[in-house]
Amino acid sequence: METRDLEKAAEGASSEQSRPPACALTRKKRRYLRVKRVQDVLLSAMALVLLSPLMLLIALAVVLDDRGGGPIFSQIRCGQNGRAFRLYKFRTMCVDAEKRLEALLPYNEMAGPAFKIQNDPRITRLGRFLRSTGLDELPQLVNILKGDMSIVGPRPPLFREVAEYTSYQMQRLAVTPGLTCFWQVSPNRNSLSFDAWVELDLRYIREQSWGLDWKLIFQTGRAVLRREGM
Repeated sequence: METRDLEKAAEGASSEQSRPPACALTRKKRRYLRVKRVQDVLLSAMALVLLSPLMLLIALAVVLDDRGGGPIFSQIRCGQNGRAFRLYKFRTMCVDAEKRLEALLPYNEMAGPAFKIQNDPRITRLGRFLRSTGLDELPQLVNILKGDMSIVGPRPPLFREVAEYTSYQMQRLAVTPGLTCFWQVSPNRNSLSFDAWVELDLRYIREQSWGLDWKLIFQTGRAVLRREGM
């Protein structure tokens, strides 16, 4: 089933609209990307080992809080250059959340293709805590280890969102998506427009460097402690 889902998503990604414009890589940028990948593998592997007890506790708590489903939610997302991959996170919504989405679309509080509402009724009690701390994203360490994602980069969108992108917005798909980026560490991120979100992602793509990556990693840790994830 997973292979068919990925193939189906990849078919949509093969259209010209789903591919960002190609850009030449300088020698310095290629070196940066190689070191970034090594850094991603080492840090994600280390984090998975150190945080495995916490992740097991969260998984158990998710099941006990809402016994209707498992602890992990997976979803096909759009990666670099429109490549489909399966993203993992701790489940923070009720099991029929995807079926209830269409009824909630008229209440979307974000202009543009992304869907966000402040008090989403599909989120479970524990889910609100996990989202506010960012702990729901921990399973994406597996995505980073596999190479689907990086620690720092634009958040990976859904294909239904990408289908509504303008050619300008498509540029955010030019790099490997990440666990955190400028938008993720913004205290008021859920009040930002989608256009502002895109501008933050394009700023990262223009300015990305080892120094900026580590700055965003430390800011992410601070945002987790302050529970600025919602």
